[in-house]
Amino acid sequence: MSSLSLKQRIALDVNSAFLRQEAREHPLMQLFWECTLRCNMRCRHCGSDCKVSTLHPDMPFEDFEKVLLRVKDTYDPHKILIILSGGEPLVREDIAECGKRIRDLGFPWGMVSNGRLMSPGKIKQLLAAGMRSATISLDGLEAEHNWMRGTPDAFSHATEAIRILASTPRLAFDVVTCINRRSFGQLEELKELLIGLGVRAWRIFTVFPVGRAASDPELQLDSAQYTSLMDFIVRTRKEGRIKVSYACEGFLGRYEGKVRDHLFSCQAGLSIASVRVDGAISGCNSIRSHYDQGNIYNDDFVDVWENRFRDFRDHSVFRNGRCENCKYWKWCRGNGMHLRDEQGQLIMCNLERIQ
Repeated sequence: MSSLSLKQRIALDVNSAFLRQEAREHPLMQLFWECTLRCNMRCRHCGSDCKVSTLHPDMPFEDFEKVLLRVKDTYDPHKILIILSGGEPLVREDIAECGKRIRDLGFPWGMVSNGRLMSPGKIKQLLAAGMRSATISLDGLEAEHNWMRGTPDAFSHATEAIRILASTPRLAFDVVTCINRRSFGQLEELKELLIGLGVRAWRIFTVFPVGRAASDPELQLDSAQYTSLMDFIVRTRKEGRIKVSYACEGFLGRYEGKVRDHLFSCQAGLSIASVRVDGAISGCNSIRSHYDQGNIYNDDFVDVWENRFRDFRDHSVFRNGRCENCKYWKWCRGNGMHLRDEQGQLIMCNLERIQ
């Protein structure tokens, strides 16, 4: 792992000062609503272990609406994007009506979907309800995507949804891809496929070992593959044919400033919050339940956002284990909150995977 350049160090110092200021001000900019745990797929990497049928019922929109009304009373709703997630949001028959009511309250909204129920008619319905952003998952070419998603027709539905959404004017749209050992060798082909479908924005993730992924070694890239993935992203960004970026998976050392439009930060608790299906208030849906900060059925959401989230905004409690004496601590701050287990220990460090 090579050293950071002087230019990178200066940029990271400036970024650290900005993040400290952001932690003090914590402007709420994105609010995820985990509206269901039901799903029409069985993805190998699911962190929530979602199923077609779930013991936990969908959250009634009226319960989430109370949160939105409280937020609207305190902040400017036009500056806060509501993101519907799951599970698979489209299994809810009332999802378009939920979106319409969110829009009527003044909030922009979007959703994250596997695309299986994104028919042309459903997309038209969602757009009429005010959908402003959409994200579809595509994790490889046909065989690999279907394997990852545990569904034989996943690829055909996802690519059709991508084709329609990519050509929809005034919609912020991107595709997310979870690269694994099976799909790693398909990066160039997958890039060309997405460009051919009209995709302009592409986010690449790597799978972190929680949920179903915790015991599935086929999902984890080795160090050589991980470094090659970073190099692929750098090359593709220089090409300029599709806007690709690596997700918020952690501090990346010499790749900082080269694989994202921004330097690393974990925005959970700084500008991002979530309300899970059981009412739990947290930073994002990927973070362990141990770090829940309250519950909408017992607590006032705005009070929780303003006065809790201490560990999210400070991170000093996470300077332990492999982070304790790390020379990158002042820029990394212990990585993303979703990479911490319930004892506060780091599950994985992507910086250690870079050769």
